Amino acid sequence: MAPSVHLTGRVVRVEPAGHRGVTIVSDVPLSARPGQFVMLWVPRMDEKPFSLVADSPLTLAVVPVGPVTGRLQRLQPGDPLYVRGPLGRGFSLDGKRPLLVAGGSGAAPLAFLASRLAETGREVTVALGARSADELLLVERYQAAGARLWITTEDGSAGERGLVVSVAERLLANGGCDRVYACGPVPMLERVAALCRLYGVPGEASYEAYMRCGIGVCGSCDRGDGLLVCRDGPVFGL
Repeated sequence: MAPSVHLTGRVVRVEPAGHRGVTIVSDVPLSARPGQFVMLWVPRMDEKPFSLVADSPLTLAVVPVGPVTGRLQRLQPGDPLYVRGPLGRGFSLDGKRPLLVAGGSGAAPLAFLASRLAETGREVTVALGARSADELLLVERYQAAGARLWITTEDGSAGERGLVVSVAERLLANGGCDRVYACGPVPMLERVAALCRLYGVPGEASYEAYMRCGIGVCGSCDRGDGLLVCRDGPVFGL
């Protein structure tokens, strides 16, 4: 049964996550699979879903996109955190030479996955993309996991100029990867799914969606095909 009670913890430290975001490390006790998420409650404001950067200790990446994330970015060590989770369906841990394709904020759950895969001895390759260098997230965490990292930015301000799916296609064409994991904007995921079909490589993708309950009750994250992102995902097969 999905958790319905908030766990209460404290912020331990707040670290930069690229130029715009922050990583919040807490003391909340949690055991989760990469790809699962939590609902984070901000009193007198709202409750929002967040992917996990790590589960022990619970670590979240926050990029300012509205009032809630703006408030979270101002948290200080010792401030309280209220979370429900872990929720949803996470990634499977398959393949010996996985390729992770991350776009924008999709870097968060895949950083968790990269660390977990590396712990089990996999040769992890990551294609990490963003619109600009200022929007790249969690580069240091991928490096710490020992991943072979390819960076792309649409404006060429960091790494290779272009789209992250172009790098993913090149890597798949070379035949060195036997599993694909992706998270990012839906058009990116659709192109990654097409690449998986083209090169015959199985894959999974984590989808983002507006959520109110996180446990499959409200229906706000219906994909339009009868599946709910929170209950049946957020990880789906490609």
